[in-house]
Amino acid sequence: MQASNSTVDPLEIAKFERMAAEWWDPHGKFKPLHMLNPCRLDYIISQISAEFDCDLSLEEPFKGLRILDIGCGGGLLCEPMARLGATVVGVDAAEGNIPVAKMHAKQSQLKIDYRAGTAEALVEKSEQFDVVLNMEVIEHVADPQSYLTSCQELLKTGGLMICSTINRNPRSFAMAIIGAEYVMRWLPKGTHQWSKFIKPDELSELIRQAKLDLVDRKGFVFNPLSWQWRLSDRDLSVNYVTASLKP
Repeated sequence: MQASNSTVDPLEIAKFERMAAEWWDPHGKFKPLHMLNPCRLDYIISQISAEFDCDLSLEEPFKGLRILDIGCGGGLLCEPMARLGATVVGVDAAEGNIPVAKMHAKQSQLKIDYRAGTAEALVEKSEQFDVVLNMEVIEHVADPQSYLTSCQELLKTGGLMICSTINRNPRSFAMAIIGAEYVMRWLPKGTHQWSKFIKPDELSELIRQAKLDLVDRKGFVFNPLSWQWRLSDRDLSVNYVTASLKP
């Protein structure tokens, strides 16, 4: 189910196919994402509410918004977006993730449109969204520039893309690969390729080339003492996130 011009990397997809059943286990192979998720959600919710003037005191503040989570995995972001009232589409090139996501959404009594597929396939169908969530995906694709261009084409005019990834430097190698995969064993060895990590200025240029306007950039910083993540305006040395608008 991939378009002829797909930026999917088959080897990357195979990794996540093998881990699909563990998406909702907070102590399993996706433990790092479960730990990071509250911080990710705080950022996503604040950016969406600010851009679309959403009243967070309402029960469904995102009602009327159509949100795409590309590389949705088991639905860790789709479900909170649906609870906030958004119409949510979750797409993943790893087909094994989709039955897991569908089952969990059913158990949670949430209506989410999950599909196996790619950003490029959605572009071919002329799909349009108010928000594209593009979280921890770009470091796994074969062609980051083409992939971001597809994400831009999926946005309505004035739409918002939130994109997070991992910096490429010695510290990120020590923490995201040596620490997470070999020492803490939070992730299977080989989950990430350090050479595919993207420096913040490189991502900013890719976003600009995709004809999006970068409006915000922050770091996700892990505190090993409190075992919690926080947002930082300055520390983008390992994990970081960006917000961009389609003019």
